[in-house]
Amino acid sequence: MTAQTDTPGSVTTVYKVSGMSCGHCEGAVSGEISAIPGVSSVRAVASTGEVTVVSAAPLDEAAVRAAVDEAGFELVGTV
Repeated sequence: MTAQTDTPGSVTTVYKVSGMSCGHCEGAVSGEISAIPGVSSVRAVASTGEVTVVSAAPLDEAAVRAAVDEAGFELVGTV
């Protein structure tokens, strides 16, 4: 898993998500991942398929996968 600490107490992880094609897709993915406890920010970019997540601690990939699935997309992995 690719993770880097930007500020003390936070972890930034970039995930690759397939199927996003527009701003609505970005919003759906961001909304579902934002609901995971510990997540402080989410930035989804449909053109690259990358979702950058800042959280208090590393997230359980199964939780992220479930959130992405709930939004109707597929988590490919981390970048």
